[in-house]
This record gives sequence, C-alpha cells and structure tokens, in this order.
Amino acid sequence: MSRAALLVLADGRFPAGGHAHSGGAEAAVKAGRIACAASLEDFCRGRLHTAGLVAGALAAAAALGAEPRELDAAADARTPSPALRVAARRLGRQLLRAARSCWPCDELDALAREFPKGAHQPVVLGLAARAAGLEPGDAAYCAAYESVSGPATATVRLLSLDPFDATGVLARLAPELDRVVDRAVAAARRVPEEGTDALPAGSGPLLEAGAEWHAAWPVRLFAS
Repeated sequence: MSRAALLVLADGRFPAGGHAHSGGAEAAVKAGRIACAASLEDFCRGRLHTAGLVAGALAAAAALGAEPRELDAAADARTPSPALRVAARRLGRQLLRAARSCWPCDELDALAREFPKGAHQPVVLGLAARAAGLEPGDAAYCAAYESVSGPATATVRLLSLDPFDATGVLARLAPELDRVVDRAVAAARRVPEEGTDALPAGSGPLLEAGAEWHAAWPVRLFAS
C-alpha cells in the first residue's frame, strides 16, 4: 500500500468534478443559514454527522469489497432528493474516469460497464481507494472530509469569506471527523453479516429540500 495515494485521491485538485459542487452551501447561503464562519461551522457539523457519515460508510464498505450494486441501491435509498441523486451519479461518473486513469483495474472497468451513467460517488470513491491499495478507513476519511471541505471552499467564493476562517472551521471539526470515520468503518464491517441495513442512514432534510430548490434556479454558481 502507498499511503501517498490517499493524498492524490483526497486532493481538491484531483479531477473528479467536486469543485463544481457546493455540498448544499449555495442554497444555505441564499436562505441565510450560512452568513459567517460560525454559521458555516454549524452547517458543516450537521453535514458531517449526516451526509458525511453515510458517505463514509458507503465508501468504506466498497473498499472492503461489498457488492457495488447493493451499495448503490443503499445510497439511492438514503438520498431522497432526485437532484442530489443526479449530482451524486454525475460526480461518480467523473471520479470513475479519473480513477481508471490513475489506478486501472478490472473492478473499476466492471463498475463502468455496470453503471454507464454513473454510480453514486461514495461507492466509486471506495472502489477507487481499493484500487489504489488504500484501507477502508482511508476511503471513509476521503468521503467524510469531502462532505465538509466542499461547502467550506464554496463559501469562500459565495460570501468572500476569509479563507483562513474557512480553513479554521475544518481544523476545529477534525476531532469530530475522526469519530465519524470510526463509526462509518465500524458500520461497514458489519455489512457482510447484516447487509446494507447495517449502514447509517442519517438525513438532513434541509439539505434535501435545499437541493430541490437550488436545482430550479435559472442561474447558479455551483451545480449542487
């Protein structure tokens, strides 16, 4: 295993399309729920413990070798918003293209054939981590961190928030991110015996409603 592969996969410049998505931050800014570093921290904390936990567990389960089709169905069931399902599959398709270029393998090729329109991004992320020789915890860290780094980065553009303040939010959330990853991996390890029902299903109703509202805007800075 090359731990350096984790740096490549988690790098915000990795060409997986994440830069075009705000993780719900654009809708939250317009609704007034994010207006400063403190409210950004509240938003990211809520997202970490819901969407981040779910994504981390899905990614860890995929890295452990769980059946991708079952994981994709589990991701669908945990994503009530049609707009978010479309965004997750679009991101998954882009991530798969990048991962196959970096770590070509039969599993990624099979995933591309099975999901020509894209599998859910956390599922692809887990398989990409597996192809890169990384551990389930590494995959969970990538997914959980992305759940908060995306909104933090987007808010710098949306609000002209000081980048130091946005990065400070991520640093303060680091201990909680560790705990979320531990929970995600523990749940993923139960999948072989209990099935995908063992995976967390934390929800953020405002994220789901905001995604549908955001998708209807005629002009948007971010895709989601």
